[in-house]
Amino acid sequence: MEERGIESVPEAERRGRPRDLFLVWFSSNMSYLPILLGGSLMVLGLNVWQAVAVLLAGNTFWALVGLLAVSGPSTGSPGAVIMRVLFGVRGNRLIGCGLGWLTAVGFEAINLSVTVLAGQALLAETGVDGSPAARGVILVLVAVVTFTISVYGYDAILRMSRAITLLLTLSLLVAGALVAAHARPAADGSAGAALGPLAAALVGLTVVASGPLSWLCGADYSRYLPRTAPGRAVAGWTAAGGWLASVFLGLVGVLAGTVVDMADPLTSMTALMPTWFHPVFLVAVIVGTLANNVLTSYSSGLLLQGAGVRIRRARAVLLDGVLGGGIALYALVAANFLTALNNLLALSVAYMGPIIAVYATDLLLRRNRYDAAELADTRPGALPSTGVGVAGTGAFLTGTAAALLCVNTTLWTGPVSTWLGGADLAAIAGPLVAALVYTALTRAGHTRPDRPRRSIDASGAPHDCAAADAAGTRLVPVVDLKLSAGGLVVIRPARREPTDPPG
Repeated sequence: MEERGIESVPEAERRGRPRDLFLVWFSSNMSYLPILLGGSLMVLGLNVWQAVAVLLAGNTFWALVGLLAVSGPSTGSPGAVIMRVLFGVRGNRLIGCGLGWLTAVGFEAINLSVTVLAGQALLAETGVDGSPAARGVILVLVAVVTFTISVYGYDAILRMSRAITLLLTLSLLVAGALVAAHARPAADGSAGAALGPLAAALVGLTVVASGPLSWLCGADYSRYLPRTAPGRAVAGWTAAGGWLASVFLGLVGVLAGTVVDMADPLTSMTALMPTWFHPVFLVAVIVGTLANNVLTSYSSGLLLQGAGVRIRRARAVLLDGVLGGGIALYALVAANFLTALNNLLALSVAYMGPIIAVYATDLLLRRNRYDAAELADTRPGALPSTGVGVAGTGAFLTGTAAALLCVNTTLWTGPVSTWLGGADLAAIAGPLVAALVYTALTRAGHTRPDRPRRSIDASGAPHDCAAADAAGTRLVPVVDLKLSAGGLVVIRPARREPTDPPG
């Protein structure tokens, strides 16, 4: 298969089954991050059963990632293109693609930092001193492997997923069993907690939700499936892969937190393992984090192109690698910077949640009826004439404002969070407000988003309306819905075959 960039994938080049997506998302989330997120719940002072409940609730946001993936087969386009419908061509460059790209690069830097630290610990196991030079060599090697796989694209990612899933599953199952054998489920750290149980649980919910809410790229991988791929299967296999890996490893982090200090889990967890298994665990951390970064860097390259940077995807991925590697290198020698970067990523829930909510709401309102040719048309007037989608942008701004009022981080604590004693409702308030506002603004013209101008048949080819008229096929006058600068619906005449009953 020819590797595609931001353009849509032709129907003739698509293949595969929805269940292939399970391995892609499962392997990329069998990484260190879910363990860290699960362990953080115990650091907050929750008991085991409270932490498990929060872990399950926070990971339900994987359903949104699965829903976004449904738009891939219907258009053959990545999320960076589909979001033009939501925010307009220019608005999307800043909101959907711009903020998404910055967040992706931040996560790439965090993943590279973790991989270097795990590699340094692995060298220490073999008696090699982890000097600054050794850190630099590890960083370069990991970055080269990560971004090389990303450049080769979806086929390489799928082959990588199949190759490493078994290795990661077996290794981390053993790690989980070893942790469970030492766990003390009755442990309760609430006595020294800074927050009450409810406030701590809500902060933990936002922390866990930051995992799935960092993935804006569900369609980037499902777009290689045939148009006929069932939407429920696409959503289900995508969500199941990320959910299962995140819940399992999050549970490992929770159980480890009953015994050791999960503020430094990479070091602390080795105390629960026999000496012979230390290197195996560290290799699993390295490989899992690398797999996570492969998906992140692949999609960040598409987002950079979608942000209006005229650059080939391979070079976009290379640029991401240089930036992410540079940030990671600086973070490794400036501990305070790494802390600040982590806080910034925690705040990303405040804006990524609303972006994903607007995307998901639009998909539901228009019943996944997008037109790949129209999405690719960036000429003035093809999409919102001002280049900014009023409904999407307005919903994003209000949703983000609502989330910031409710967030609780060391960088910013919103007044609602302060009033509630430190409770963090950002992961709930932001997406909910964004979805409601987008629905209201979209229906301001007393209707909902409808089908695009071009009617697509099962083969993926546009219908020729003139030919249909000549053949005697009954066509009806319809309208396309576009949002103007004033927020009203612009009605354009068109003709389409009737498929829905009137009314």
